[in-house]
Amino acid sequence: MTTDHLWHLLKTEFFYQSSQKRRFLVERFHSWATLIYYTQLFNVILAESLTARKMPYEGKTWAKGSLGILKVVESAGGKFHISGLKALSGHKGPVVYVANHMSLLDTLVLPCILLAFSKVTFVVKEGLLKYPVLGTIIRAIHPIAVTRENPRQDLKTVLNQGLTLISSGCSIIIFPQATRSAIFDETTFNSLGVKLAQRANVPVVPVALKTDFQGNGKIIKDMGPVDPSKKLYIKFGEPMFVEGKAQVIHQKIIAFISKNLNAWGAQIHPNMP
Repeated sequence: MTTDHLWHLLKTEFFYQSSQKRRFLVERFHSWATLIYYTQLFNVILAESLTARKMPYEGKTWAKGSLGILKVVESAGGKFHISGLKALSGHKGPVVYVANHMSLLDTLVLPCILLAFSKVTFVVKEGLLKYPVLGTIIRAIHPIAVTRENPRQDLKTVLNQGLTLISSGCSIIIFPQATRSAIFDETTFNSLGVKLAQRANVPVVPVALKTDFQGNGKIIKDMGPVDPSKKLYIKFGEPMFVEGKAQVIHQKIIAFISKNLNAWGAQIHPNMP
């Protein structure tokens, strides 16, 4: 599958689903799946890092690398279910995507989907810029970097840089959670994305992600075991303009994410409705 083929599916069928073909070896032996996954993942990231050093890393160049990682997941037994793109396909102009954050895969796979509709970049933790190899790619996409230590300064940074990017036609992806987690907890989900969308007068799009196929590691958080029995779900809600109280839209985003995660069998913080 090429980038053009994927984008055609997303723009006309408004969804993508991995082949249901069984991969008995990786499905039976998860340690083998983990080995295949990280071996291929490192190869793709290394190749993309070299590309990012030589040429502008955007558009189809970035999408091709991201699609390569989607294929790595599938080769290790992962199966994607991507949906909810009809409303997004009909919208013209930049948006602010607000998503829960389960694993490193969220950052790696979303670009090959969203670049089909507009330019895009992320709000990322500043430390990612310093990662060996992967940091080269992160810096090349010109993200908004925040510290996650000073909420007031992070808000100022996101609003200032976000408004500039949005005015140039670039959409922004924000993970409001303080850290990646397989459990969705409303109390750690801030309204930063909603505030940016309101200030920029663009729609906010809720995104529900279940990507715990790649677990978070105990020693190295970015390198947990993979579990092919866990399907990967990515679902987009309808674009919503922030009119009136931003908190109302913030709660709608939380409700959208919670409802879908619950349907997919993900863990929800027990204090949530």
